[in-house]
Amino acid sequence: MKTNTVLIISGISLGSLFLSSCDTPVGQGAAWGAATGAIIGGAATGNVRAASIGAAAGAAAGALTGKIIQENQAAQYGPPPPGGFPYARWAGRPGFYYSPYTGRIYDLRGVPPGGLTRDVDTGRLFRKP
Repeated sequence: MKTNTVLIISGISLGSLFLSSCDTPVGQGAAWGAATGAIIGGAATGNVRAASIGAAAGAAAGALTGKIIQENQAAQYGPPPPGGFPYARWAGRPGFYYSPYTGRIYDLRGVPPGGLTRDVDTGRLFRKP
């Protein structure tokens, strides 16, 4: 009975992962690692303490893996300028931001926080806050 409860809770946690996963590779890696660690820890021992330890270890490993993936994706755009890519400024409407280079308003509703966007006028990259 105890094992079934842990498996059901792990399944619900994994299901909620699909509905509310993070947008960045770091967040996705942490979420997948936590879910996987909880399922393995719960299935291996059948108790909640092992599932929570597995979730914590999985989240840490997943976040590190996600950070490496995020850095590799950013490297495709070339080396960042000194001080990093500048951040856009909020334009007063949800999801809309001013370019730090030209002041043009961009619709960044589909871009995750910290994601890179190219200014069409200058060709330079900036980040969504």
